[in-house]
Amino acid sequence: MIFLITFSIILVGQILIWRLLRRIAHERVRVFVPWALIALHAPLVVYAIFRISGIRLHGAGLWLRFFALPAIYFQAISLVTLLIWGFANLAWGIWIRLRPKAEPEALVLGRRAFMRKASLGGFGVLAVMGTGGMVEAYGDPGITRLDLAFPDLPEGFDGLRIVQLSDLHAGPHVGTNLLKRWRTLAERERPDILVITGDFVDSRPEELDTFVETFQNFSAPLGRFAILGNHDYFTDPRPIWEHLGDMGFHCLENRHLVIERNGSKLAILGLQDPMASSRRFRGVRFGPGPMPQDVAIQIPEGLWRLGLCHRPSNWDLALEAGSRLTLSGHTHGGQINLVPGVSSAKLLGPYTWGVYRHQGQVLYVSRGLGVVGLPMRVGAPPEIVVITLRRQEIPSLLPAENEIT
Repeated sequence: MIFLITFSIILVGQILIWRLLRRIAHERVRVFVPWALIALHAPLVVYAIFRISGIRLHGAGLWLRFFALPAIYFQAISLVTLLIWGFANLAWGIWIRLRPKAEPEALVLGRRAFMRKASLGGFGVLAVMGTGGMVEAYGDPGITRLDLAFPDLPEGFDGLRIVQLSDLHAGPHVGTNLLKRWRTLAERERPDILVITGDFVDSRPEELDTFVETFQNFSAPLGRFAILGNHDYFTDPRPIWEHLGDMGFHCLENRHLVIERNGSKLAILGLQDPMASSRRFRGVRFGPGPMPQDVAIQIPEGLWRLGLCHRPSNWDLALEAGSRLTLSGHTHGGQINLVPGVSSAKLLGPYTWGVYRHQGQVLYVSRGLGVVGLPMRVGAPPEIVVITLRRQEIPSLLPAENEIT
């Protein structure tokens, strides 16, 4: 159903783009417009069919994905173009009403010239924004350092340093060099534990190879912990589980692990992503999805609990499992926020980025590191999160924090 809705929206959009190009293009070019659109989108359609059917691409077939990317970029450009076209039409209508009546032929020619100039100007703005977005996406991530205080934190964990990475999306847009840089910056923070809150790969398990190559033997004395994200379940997650285990990661899919420091104990728990139960890969389910009660009953009573949950919209489930501090990702902070101060991640739920509090429980939503779809970020720079736990009374809210009632 989602595929049909998406396909219908794309089809309508391309019909409108076709009409726009026929209006602004030279007569000799117009005849080629529909054929160019078909040639551009054919690889994307074939690739989508392979993905929906669950067929894995190997060898030369992987080039199909490469040739499908231009159509994805074209869809983004089309969306912006349609917005420009709509505003240009509105502006033309207002302008024509304020001027004396002109000959119909002059109006047609004038409107075509106006639309051409508006479209070219819009493409110029888009090019500048796209260049800046790529610089933001592929520059060094920001290091967000937080001290989070809990009066009931076990004494032995006062000063515990946690590094959280999220949404790496290793794949066509994130390669070895970028992953190496992220590792260097994360390891430089000297964490006691490393947690990765999902979306290791963009869509295929073999994309994890670059992560395996670059994150072997990451230094974290008290352990490395992970959960999978929705993208990790787009095909078969079993190779990802296997590789993470071989690397020494504890993959907490509806599981927990107790760690000890300075004579105190703390439980780290993880909830499985709902995508595990979607049957998206050849009708196979890879788990029941998040099971907070099953996790909670396994943990010794009275232990302080740190929760990992890929989607911040599932914070309520982490609270059911008793999580005092929950770490999430998934939203990318909106990734592309065209309106300053307004996060497009609002479409995914109320928790977009940063610290949220509810009756003493805390959620941190990371903007993550990688990108999805388009290789750019606008108003949502990548981040590495460094959290230091403190045993003390909870201070007043900082300006970037949100109290949830």
